[in-house]
Amino acid sequence: MPLYTLLDSPLGRLTLVGEPSADAPGGTVLTALSLPDQKGGVVPEAGWTREPAAFAEAERQLGEYFAGERRDFALTLATRGTAFRERVWTALDAIPYGETASYGEIARRIGATRPAVRAVGTAIGANPLLILRPCHRVIGADGSLTGYAGGLDRKRTLLSLEGFDAAR
Repeated sequence: MPLYTLLDSPLGRLTLVGEPSADAPGGTVLTALSLPDQKGGVVPEAGWTREPAAFAEAERQLGEYFAGERRDFALTLATRGTAFRERVWTALDAIPYGETASYGEIARRIGATRPAVRAVGTAIGANPLLILRPCHRVIGADGSLTGYAGGLDRKRTLLSLEGFDAAR
């Protein structure tokens, strides 16, 4: 059964979901991080165990990130997606803090054809680990802020936190 906790943040109450793992920092592998009212976000189900202590390390690192003291997360993440989605999500991990990439750039990085850009966007939109797997760093080819399952205001907030001029 999954473990979960709710964590207050500058973006609202986050839902963190994970599974016990002796190999993960803090003893929990993170499988989802959702924002309030997120399109496709995870909602705790009957039978899940609320276990805030299991997420203490994630809470500490997220707190440091929101305070501007952390640029990278040292947490164990576990996602389950198609091979294509996993390639896209891995490409998200390679976008440095404070920088952005377009959907087309992500497609090129994973060796996808130009017509696959829409599929890349769909895979990014299905990212189960918002903030930790930085899909907020993906913008339109013209530099515009487009698509974010947590809402464009939150995307703008995250990019601003990282020092990117997200006023566009």
